[in-house]
Amino acid sequence: MTPGLEPAELPADAVEVGRVQGAWGIKGWLRILPYSASPEALFSSRRWFLLPAERGPKSPFEGAVRLRVKEAREHSDALVASVHDIDGRDAAEALKGARIFVPRSSFPTPAEGEFYWVDLIGLAVVNRDGAALGQVTDLMATGPQQVLVVGYEEAGQPRERLIPFVDAYVDQVDLAGRRITVDWQPDY
Repeated sequence: MTPGLEPAELPADAVEVGRVQGAWGIKGWLRILPYSASPEALFSSRRWFLLPAERGPKSPFEGAVRLRVKEAREHSDALVASVHDIDGRDAAEALKGARIFVPRSSFPTPAEGEFYWVDLIGLAVVNRDGAALGQVTDLMATGPQQVLVVGYEEAGQPRERLIPFVDAYVDQVDLAGRRITVDWQPDY
């Protein structure tokens, strides 16, 4: 086991938020590819959990491990981080491809009317008339707005609806009730 990697159990509320791209510099810093344009979850947590890459060179660890983060900051088009007990470039480079998870409970509280994508996935979508439109399976960034990808079945076949996630179409997001109410018709 590489020094600095503590075997750990992945938290039940763990969310994958990025990937180690490799070493940054010679002092053991990691170059991180965040999955979000606003990587607050990476900045807010001092505990990151890693799982090995699905493909590529053999990982220096098996199962989940915990990293204790000293510092994380934005650098160019990525993020760089210094972690306890990873002191050299070789140790940092060995983590290339590792997937980074952060407990959802450590995410910063979103502002009123803002939501983390991970909280929207799985919510039921209904229209103003109460007609079930499906369930959020994903979100897409299309530049100026996000789009809900709503999965449903029609005649036994899986289908998708794309609903812009904007005030003009989204009336209410009820996280506690696990439901989104929209101004959208089933035949759109």
